[in-house]
Amino acid sequence: MTEPAGATTGTLSFGPFIVTPHERLVTRDGVALPLGAKAFDALIALMSRPNEVVSKWDLMALVWPGITVEEANLRFHIAALRKALGDGKDGARYITTLSGRGYCFVAPISQVEPPALRRSAPRMELPPVKLPNRLQRMVGRDEAIAAISDKLLNSRFVTIAGPGGVGKTAVAVAIAHELLETFSDAAHFVDLAALSDPDLVITSILLMLGLPAQTDDPLPALLAHVRDKRMLLILDNCEHVIAAAAPLASEIFHAAPDVHILATSREPLRVEGEQVYRLAPLAVPPDGSGLTVAAAQTYPALQLFLERAMAGGAQIALDDTNAAIIARICRKLDGMALSIELAAGRVEAYGLEQTAALLDERLNLLWQGQRTAPPRQKTLQATLDWSYGLLSEIERLVLRRLAVFVGHFTIDAALEVVPDERADRSHLFDAIDSLVAKSMVAPRPIGAMMRYRLLDTTRAYLLEIEPNDAALAARHASYYRRWLEQAGRTWAATPNADERAIHFSALHNVRAALDWCFGAGGDPNTGIALAAAAAPIFLAMSLLTECRRWSERALLAIAPSSRGGAEEMHIQAALGLTLMFTRGGSDAARVALSRSLAIAEARGDAPNRLQLLGRMHIFHERMGQFDAALGYAQQSLAVARALGDPGSISLAHSLLGVSLHLAGEHRDALKMLEVAWQAPGTERISTIHGFDHRNRAGITLARELWLQGGPADALRLAQQTVAEAAQMEHPITLCIALIWAVSISLWGGDLDGAEESIDQFIAHAESRSMGPYLVVGRGVKGELAIRRGDAAHGVETIRACLRELHEAGYELLTTTFNIALVQGLLALGQIEQSARLIDDAIRLVEQSGDHLYMPELLRMKGKVLLSLPEPKAEQAEIYLMQSLGLSRRKGATVWELRAAIDLAGLFAERGQRDEAKRLLQSSLEGFAEGSDTADVRAASVLLTTL
Repeated sequence: MTEPAGATTGTLSFGPFIVTPHERLVTRDGVALPLGAKAFDALIALMSRPNEVVSKWDLMALVWPGITVEEANLRFHIAALRKALGDGKDGARYITTLSGRGYCFVAPISQVEPPALRRSAPRMELPPVKLPNRLQRMVGRDEAIAAISDKLLNSRFVTIAGPGGVGKTAVAVAIAHELLETFSDAAHFVDLAALSDPDLVITSILLMLGLPAQTDDPLPALLAHVRDKRMLLILDNCEHVIAAAAPLASEIFHAAPDVHILATSREPLRVEGEQVYRLAPLAVPPDGSGLTVAAAQTYPALQLFLERAMAGGAQIALDDTNAAIIARICRKLDGMALSIELAAGRVEAYGLEQTAALLDERLNLLWQGQRTAPPRQKTLQATLDWSYGLLSEIERLVLRRLAVFVGHFTIDAALEVVPDERADRSHLFDAIDSLVAKSMVAPRPIGAMMRYRLLDTTRAYLLEIEPNDAALAARHASYYRRWLEQAGRTWAATPNADERAIHFSALHNVRAALDWCFGAGGDPNTGIALAAAAAPIFLAMSLLTECRRWSERALLAIAPSSRGGAEEMHIQAALGLTLMFTRGGSDAARVALSRSLAIAEARGDAPNRLQLLGRMHIFHERMGQFDAALGYAQQSLAVARALGDPGSISLAHSLLGVSLHLAGEHRDALKMLEVAWQAPGTERISTIHGFDHRNRAGITLARELWLQGGPADALRLAQQTVAEAAQMEHPITLCIALIWAVSISLWGGDLDGAEESIDQFIAHAESRSMGPYLVVGRGVKGELAIRRGDAAHGVETIRACLRELHEAGYELLTTTFNIALVQGLLALGQIEQSARLIDDAIRLVEQSGDHLYMPELLRMKGKVLLSLPEPKAEQAEIYLMQSLGLSRRKGATVWELRAAIDLAGLFAERGQRDEAKRLLQSSLEGFAEGSDTADVRAASVLLTTL
C-alpha cells in the first residue's frame, strides 16, 4: 500500500482529523472513525499525492494491488470515506471528483505529534458475528451491491425487493460481508424464512443478539439494547411475516440512530424511512440472430449459467452455436438466478441441447438444486409454492387468470379479459397493485403506457394449478381481435421501430389466441377474424413464415358460405405476399393475390384495390413480366386519383415511377419518383403490404440520379434511404434498399461498398427466410468475384443462382446477372458462349419489358463482336452507335458515356482522334460538375491520350 510521501511512520493531520498510517487509524477529537480497510487504503493513496488527480485506474491498482475489480467497488468505498469524514458538510471539502478523470485530495496536510487516543464511550459487547457464507463469486451484481450499500450507508434502511429466486438473499449477504469493517464486525443476519408465527420475529432478533426473550413485551428491552449500538441488522425473507417485521423495523430505525437495517422481501415493507431497491433479474442476451461468443459473454445470465453448469461437471466448448442455445435458455428463464442455476445443473446429465429442448417443451419446476439450499429454494416448485401461499384468495384467482396472457399485457386488456361473476372489475386494480408489490407480476413501461407480465416460470406454475378455461380463452381471443382491428388502422402512420414496439409487445398474445382458436375446442370464426386482423402486423414485422402459416390455417377454416368477404380478401392478400417473398413467383402466390384483387373489385373496395394493385405490380415485376407490372401501376394511378388522398396518390406514383425506371423511360420515371419521395403527405406510404413504398421510391430515385449524371446526389440519397430503412427495423424494406444500393456501388466501381451492402442484405434475408433474396445475394457475390478477377468462380456461381431463381420464378435481376455473366465469359475467353448469351438476353428484354438495360446490352453486343477471333468492327460500331443513340434519347447519361468510351477507343484505333475526342467531351457534359466515378475517370484518361 502506498503511504504519504515522506510520512510513512509519522502522524498527519488535515481539518479536524488525525491520521496514523502505521496504526491504520483515523481519529477526530480523539475518537476513532469507523473506516473499513479499503476506505482507509483509498484515503492514504489520495493523501500520498495531495492536490494531484489520481485516476480511478491508478487508485484501484493501489487499493487492490494485483486484483481486477469493478469500478463500482471503488465508488462505494469513496462514498463510505466521504460519509465518515463528513465531506461536503458545513463547507468542508477533502476529496473532489473530476468527472472522467479521477479523484483529488484537496485539504492541506500537516505532520503532527499524535495526541493520546481517547476511545469512544464503552458500549456493551455484542455476541460474535454469524453471517452466512457469501458466494465465492457474484455474477452481474457489482453495481447492485455498490448502489444498495451506498443507499444503506446514507439512508440507513433499505429493502431489497424482488421475485423469489432473483438473488435477494445472496446480494444482502454479500453487502453484509462488504460492510463488516465499516460496522466493526457488528453485523447480524436474521433469517425469518422458517418462522410460521409473526409473533416470533422479535424473538428471533433477541436470540440473535443474545438477549433473553422471556418478558411479555420484549420490544422496550430490544429498543433499549440497540439504542446506542452501531450495527448492521439484516432481516431476510420478510414477506410472510411482513405484518410484524415492517412495524418492528420501523421502531428500530427511529429508536436507534446508528443501526442500519437491510431487509429482503418479495414486497416492500411500506413504512417510514424505508428505501426500496428493486433487484432486477440478470441481464440476458436479446432475442435475434447473430449472437457471437464475445457478445454473449458480456451478459451476467449467460456467465452464471456457464459457471454453474461447469461446476456441476458439464463440459461446454463455447462457440457461437452453444452461446445462442444458452442465451435462449436464459431468456426462457427470464434471467432469474435460481432458475438458471437449476437448469445449469441439468446440463451434465442431459447435455446443452436436450436441456434447452426440455425447457421448450415444459418448464421443469421440480428440478433439484443444491442439497444445502433452503427448502423454499430446492426447486422452482417450492419457490413458487412459497410465494403463491402468501396470496389472498382474490389475488390467487386474479393471478391464475392473468396466466392467460403471454408476455406483456395492459391494464385495459386485463379489465376486458379477467373479470367475471367471481372477480369483478372493482377488485382487479387492487389485486394487480398487490401482485406487483409482491413481485408476482412484473411492471414495465413501454412508451407512455405501463405494461405488465408474468415470468415464464410463474405462468407455467399457474397453468399446472389450473389450465385456462374456454370462457377465459375466448374473452382473451376476442379482446385481441378487437385490439388488432383498431390498431391496424394506425400502421401506416407508425414511423419507426420504437413506436411500433408499443403495439408489437402484444404479439405473443395474438399468437396464443390464434393457437387456441384453431386448436381443439377453440373458436375458428374468431380465429379467422384474428388472422385477418393480424396479417398487417406480421407483414409490418416481416414475419413472413408466420403470416403464411396463420393465413393458410384461416383459409382452411372459412366456410364456403363465408367466402368473398373482407376477411378472405385480407387473408388471401397476406398469403400471396408472403408466398412471393418466401417462395418466389409461385402459382399459389399468383392465385392468392388474384383472388384477393377480385374480391376487392367485386366489393367496390377502392382502398384495398389500390393496395392489391401494388402487390400485383411487384409480383409481376419479380416474375420478370415488366410490361404487365407497368399495366398494374397505371391502373393504380387511376384508382388513386379517384380516391384523391395524398397517400394513395404517392403510392401510385411510387409504383409507376419504379415501372418507368425499369422500362428505361428515365425522364418520366424521375418526375414520378420525385413526387413519391418529396410530395407533402408522403412521409410514410405504409408497410401494410409488406414494405415501405416511399423508401422504395427513394432508392429507385437514387438509381435514376446516378444514371442521369448526378452520382454525388445519388450516393447521398442512397445512403439516406438505407439509413431510414434500417431505422424502421423492417427487413423487407431494408433488403429492397440494400439490393438497389448495391447496384449503384457496382455501377460506380465501389466493390467494397457493394460487398458490405450485400452482406447486410443476405443477413436480413436469412433472418426472415426470404429464399429468393438469399439466392440473389449469392448471385451478386458471383458478380463481385468476376469484377475482382476470379471469373471462373463468378461465372459458376451466377449460373447456379440463375437456375435457382428461374425455378423460383424470380426474374427481376435476370438481365443484370446475364450482363455480369457475359463479362465473365469474355474474361475467360469463351467468346462464342458470350455471343449466344448476349443475343438471348436482348430477346428476353424485348419480350419482358425491362428496357432499362437495353443500352448496356447493345454495348456488350459490340464488345463481344470486337472480341471474336476475327473482330467484326463495323458491326460492333453499329451496336455501339445504337447504344449511344438510345441512351441519349432516354436520358441515360451513364449508359451514354460507356458507349462513348467504347466508340472512342474504336475511333482512335482508326486514327479518328478528333471525332473520338468530340464524342467523349459531348458525353461528359451530361454529368454534374465534380462528378467522380470509374466511368468519368476512364473517359478523362482516354481524353488525355487523344
